[in-house]
Amino acid sequence: MSRRDQIRMSDAEVEEFLQGRHVMNIASFGPDGHIHLVAMWYGFLGANTAFATFAKSQKVLNLQRDPRVTVLVEAGEQYEELQGVEIVGRAIIHEDEAVKRAVATTVAARYFGITDPEGLELALAPLVNKRVSIEIVPERVVSWDHRKLGGVY
Repeated sequence: MSRRDQIRMSDAEVEEFLQGRHVMNIASFGPDGHIHLVAMWYGFLGANTAFATFAKSQKVLNLQRDPRVTVLVEAGEQYEELQGVEIVGRAIIHEDEAVKRAVATTVAARYFGITDPEGLELALAPLVNKRVSIEIVPERVVSWDHRKLGGVY
């Protein structure tokens, strides 16, 4: 078994990892062809990762022009702790209020710990107003979990 095979996460492990409270790095193509890279909190739309952002942001302009996107969610401080999931795919921009609220609800619950209906209503406004939700539709997923090596490199 190759080292790559040893550290690859199963589908269940990828799902569990992505459910953690991490930051997602989002790469899109800028207007000059260079990579535009930003870090965002994220949530979910069904099984896909998603995030909310201002409708007029550079990343939205980039994804309107070219929906190709690569995102990275990673964790760990020491080499033997490193974990990550890279998703290469296409972005779908959602302007529908119900979709924006659904994504914002998952963000508020994960990052702010808000689950009660009254608290959610207060938290949703800044996550929905003047924003869109971006859904990441995976075409390829790459993962790694160096903890599986048991400290042996």
